[in-house]
Amino acid sequence: MLEKLTIALAERQAQGLYRQRRIVAGPQSVVQQMDGRTVLSFCSNDYLGLAVDPRLAEAVQRGVQQYGVGSGAAHLVTGHTAAHHALEEELAEFVGAERALLFSTGYMANLGVLTALARAGDPIVQDRLNHASLLDGARLAGGRLHRYRHRDMVDIQRVLHKVTGRCLVVSDGVFSMDGDLAPLAELCQIAAQHQATLMIDDAHGFGVLGEQGRGSVRPGQVPIYVATLGKALGVAGAFVAGSAALIETLIQQARSYIYTTAMPAALAEAVRTSLRIVAQEQWRRDHLQALVQFFRHEAKRLGLPLLASDTPIQPIMLGSAEVANAWSEALYQQGILVTAIRPPTVPKGNARLRITFSAAHQMDQVAQLLTALQQCKAISP
Repeated sequence: MLEKLTIALAERQAQGLYRQRRIVAGPQSVVQQMDGRTVLSFCSNDYLGLAVDPRLAEAVQRGVQQYGVGSGAAHLVTGHTAAHHALEEELAEFVGAERALLFSTGYMANLGVLTALARAGDPIVQDRLNHASLLDGARLAGGRLHRYRHRDMVDIQRVLHKVTGRCLVVSDGVFSMDGDLAPLAELCQIAAQHQATLMIDDAHGFGVLGEQGRGSVRPGQVPIYVATLGKALGVAGAFVAGSAALIETLIQQARSYIYTTAMPAALAEAVRTSLRIVAQEQWRRDHLQALVQFFRHEAKRLGLPLLASDTPIQPIMLGSAEVANAWSEALYQQGILVTAIRPPTVPKGNARLRITFSAAHQMDQVAQLLTALQQCKAISP
């Protein structure tokens, strides 16, 4: 098997699908030192520019002084500190839920929810463009995975009419590769009609959308709400919010919660500070939306193939992996970092540049990106 890996890697490279890491020598920022050169980055999920906020750094330092560096154990052993508990209470209040539960990553949160709630053979109905962690969670749970066409409420009705038994309907709130939003009002209505339980993963909406950054979901709108703390909030980790019965069930049965070390308490303190900033500093979301609208207006004028997204995720559709790689490399040679997204992350023929904006970007930097993209148009899709 190990000998065949070299052959498989060579094939992947020949297909333009090989992934490589770049080394960042400094803090997360829109201007980064990467692989020994300075680049202007448009591919981070640090949507509000909080990853380098000194107030968060000070909170981490206070947390280290009080709790040390590591949490030492799982939440159910000795790892659940007063900082974790306070953060869970503050998150629940912020999103209008009865309770919330911390997980170490968003991936682990989704695996934990689906494997704890779904029994073998239970139908799990998902949008075709859901995040990989939601698909993996359904498979790991042993459920019967049904996928409906992206955002197609007629197709989900067709699927739900065919399934029997207790059912979970699962969708991203903001789709990470296309940047569009789930039709939440319709999903809520359809799930209720079919007595299905609705779960929303709002990783790319929490902190960015809604009143005070509460996300794409209104308080109390869905029974199972998942969001991450490492994107707009600038730190790390994730949480699930919902009823007390839901949270107690996850504590008892979610293996990705039970059998892993808790996130460091110092990071929980940083998230508590970040949550207050997110609620109070509306200017970050206002500036971010102004950047998005400026980019979309100018990109359409240049004839760039955009998708219909008003979020900070702005894909440029290029089709083949080879063209996406070529555009990405051309931008990099101009000092701009935008990664190419290729299969299997997106379907074959749907390779793209995934541009993301941060409140830390300035208008002149977006103008610089647009000028560079105009030069890339010579590379024909």
